[in-house]
Amino acid sequence: MGKLTVFDRRRRRVRTTLKARAGGRPRLSVHRSGRHIYAQIIDDAKGHTLAAASTVGKAGSDKSGANIAAAADVGKALAEAATKAGVTSVVFDRGGFLFHGRVKALADAAREGGLEF
Repeated sequence: MGKLTVFDRRRRRVRTTLKARAGGRPRLSVHRSGRHIYAQIIDDAKGHTLAAASTVGKAGSDKSGANIAAAADVGKALAEAATKAGVTSVVFDRGGFLFHGRVKALADAAREGGLEF
């Protein structure tokens, strides 16, 4: 398979720890790119996405999706969608991304919106 990058090793470590602590709860997965941020709540047992939100395709798309304010908006939108889907408690999967900046802003906004993790 070849050498793994630091990002890939961190992502594997996070996912392993997360699976051990999940306890049947759905997973809030975050992906951050240079231009956008994406988040979805996944039921791994069924393999279904329960709720999703991102900065792609939003009204006012002339604004950047790559800042902390946009990430907080995605967190709020995801919390609303999760509430409609009947999800209140999740495990946070930050992938290989460090928990600061946009990832932290999304998580904090989702917590304020009513998600527990």
